[in-house]
Amino acid sequence: MQPPDLNLLVALDALLEEGSVVGAAHRMNLSAPAMSRTLARIRDVIGDPILVKIGRRMVPTPRALALRDQVRDSVESAVRLLQPEREVDLATLERHFNLHANDTFTGSFGGELLDRVRRDAPRSVLRFQPESDIEAHVVLDGKTDLFISALRPMGPDVHVQRLFTTTFVGLARDDHPIFDDEITPERFASYDHISVSRRGRNTGPIDTALDALGLRRTVSMVVPSFHSGVFALGRSDLIVGLPEHVAATAKKLGMRVRSFEIPIPLETIVVIQAWHPRFQSDPAHQWLRRVIRDVCGGSASDPA
Repeated sequence: MQPPDLNLLVALDALLEEGSVVGAAHRMNLSAPAMSRTLARIRDVIGDPILVKIGRRMVPTPRALALRDQVRDSVESAVRLLQPEREVDLATLERHFNLHANDTFTGSFGGELLDRVRRDAPRSVLRFQPESDIEAHVVLDGKTDLFISALRPMGPDVHVQRLFTTTFVGLARDDHPIFDDEITPERFASYDHISVSRRGRNTGPIDTALDALGLRRTVSMVVPSFHSGVFALGRSDLIVGLPEHVAATAKKLGMRVRSFEIPIPLETIVVIQAWHPRFQSDPAHQWLRRVIRDVCGGSASDPA
């Protein structure tokens, strides 16, 4: 069975609106004979004359009158479907946004992001999920709206936008003995440390940099997130290395901690947001990306 010719629906709508073959032909930029042939096809498909001639006028049949509103609604729905999507109505937007994000972002900007979403799109929900080790899969499964983490290869099809940069600093209790003298690589390495690793590793970039200087630190505790590292400090003599944004948040919360520059060369961290190509032109998703960029203090435009 062949699918119906949907062009006939548009032609039928014009015929019912105009009430004449000539008027419908003019409306659809067709000749009168071409419109007459189209009416003949419509009659054959529907099994009804649709328009009948009485004197010099064409009048709709009862079947045509019964179809008129349904035909008009169907054509209008099709037109809306094929038109570019209008600007999203944030006040009525009901959507759950799934974000895989690291704790540097959630701890530093999550509160402000939530305030913006509640103000602009109060019916929408942010669903934060922990950062994953299989980020390319997380993005390309199409179920995650945004992946927010340190810059890394994401695959050629994934859209990536830079949000902010951060550097690693040391953090210790505010009266830690490390602050009693100049913080040298040797003194930094001499205290027991907390290592932060989702995979439970007790070595990382800090150890690589110390090794280049012939130094080694002692890792006494491994925790899965930077914020758990902050709370694990307590009143101990432990030291934890973490992004300066996390350290700043801890101090804003009134914790009795103090940060310091780590006296070894460490790379600057670039934090990005990444998303599946199918979200690129989605107005609601574009709005969320703009809000995230804004709360992070960024000004870069969306990539093509």
